[in-house]
Amino acid sequence: MAGHTGLNAKTLGGLCQPDLLETVGAWLSALASERRVSPNTLRAYESDIRQFLGFMAAHTGEAVALRHISDAALRDFRSYLSKKAMAGNIAATRARALSSLRTFFKWMDRNGVLHNASLGLMTTPKTPHKVPRPLEAPRIFEMLDTIKADATDWTAARDVALFGLLYGAGLRISEGLSLTIRDVASAPDVMRITGKGQKQREVPTIPEVFRLIAAYRAVCPYAETAERPLFLGLQGKKLNAGMVQKHMRQLRVQLGLGEKATPHALRHSYATHLLGEGLNLREIQELLGHASLSTTQRYTEVDYMQLMETFRKAHPRARNE
Repeated sequence: MAGHTGLNAKTLGGLCQPDLLETVGAWLSALASERRVSPNTLRAYESDIRQFLGFMAAHTGEAVALRHISDAALRDFRSYLSKKAMAGNIAATRARALSSLRTFFKWMDRNGVLHNASLGLMTTPKTPHKVPRPLEAPRIFEMLDTIKADATDWTAARDVALFGLLYGAGLRISEGLSLTIRDVASAPDVMRITGKGQKQREVPTIPEVFRLIAAYRAVCPYAETAERPLFLGLQGKKLNAGMVQKHMRQLRVQLGLGEKATPHALRHSYATHLLGEGLNLREIQELLGHASLSTTQRYTEVDYMQLMETFRKAHPRARNE
């Protein structure tokens, strides 16, 4: 079993026989090396497969082998998802669990390990249609001003730079925290971003974002090298995403921003505001690093909803309807 995966004989606790344990390990290694999935995605796959094997072990009354999952019937997969539903798992969680199983079984099929046609008959649980929830630009600037006003040490300059970057360049939090000194020192108005699947893209960045980053670098107490992470924690190590999310939770309580105020909402805001300024969807897709245009098209719904809200507030007859 590859050392970078958390799924091994110990964590499975006797649920899995050697042939299946080896197969799961090879699959997870392939996900990491060939598909280059992110560490968070890999952990999600591990968790989903561990839960399924735990269900199968209880279902069969013995440690699970390849023959068990090869012979699994449609009712077995349905029972697994039903158990997750009864445990309180929402449709999106069940859909992800099913997607993980499909990915695993397709990999085994392609590699000649086994074939099970039953899983293909499963229907994906319907999930509610989600529309991105951006923040208004004035609230974002208010948030940045609040961080500055509450400053007690260099970490305030860091947080202003990070949140300003997430909004000003539309980055995922993982992309922002993965930046190195080299990434921001190579050009004055563009950054090379490594996104999902290790795909790289160039993102033009407004001067104000670089000014915020320069102000942070000037007060950061740790020495710079080309490969050093740009954003550091108090101990001089790469800043943890959990700490960023915690700070955002504190800010949204302090400013009354509501639950929609998350680090990822800054990325949604970037895309929505660009769309409002007339940028076309293809350009926004490239800036965000979306693999599919359908993902980017969600922002047209946000723009429409904001238009209708403005209409309702401004039009006297609309308020009475």
